[in-house]
Amino acid sequence: MLFYVLLLTLLASNASGYFISIDANEEQCFFDRVISGTKMGLMFEVAEGGFLDIDVKITGPDNKVIYKGERESSGKYTFAAHMDGVYTYCFGNQMSTMTPKAVMFTIEIVEPHQQQQGAAQNQDAADNMKLEEMVRELSTALMSVKHEQEYMEVRERVHRSKVVYHVLHFCLAFYYY
Repeated sequence: MLFYVLLLTLLASNASGYFISIDANEEQCFFDRVISGTKMGLMFEVAEGGFLDIDVKITGPDNKVIYKGERESSGKYTFAAHMDGVYTYCFGNQMSTMTPKAVMFTIEIVEPHQQQQGAAQNQDAADNMKLEEMVRELSTALMSVKHEQEYMEVRERVHRSKVVYHVLHFCLAFYYY
């Protein structure tokens, strides 16, 4: 029984992680069809290219802008879908004239839980529902930790390359002068 609860919980949460390259003067968009009340999250980090900045925009099915950020190097944004339909996540590199950007991002979708008809007829059914909900919450928390870890790995790689670059130049300058 517990195996089926875990399996259902893992299917209830959907997450997608991507590493993309966005050329200069380009915009790339991604789409998700969800129902109202679905919890959605976007986490991103610019890994390489120029000043490590990108424009981000999230729009709803009614073309209402949910979130808009300009020249951001990283971010995390979570919201609940206000209506059924297709939500759009766009990353834009229009401000750059020649530098492509590498962006790592994760989209997490947690669909709302619908209670089954007549499920709480007796104490066992109520206990099973409570256990199922606790496992669902644990699964969502573990997915968030996994995404945060991926995000931190990219941040660490970006910042390490910056430090190595600066230390190398400092050592060369110190050596020659």
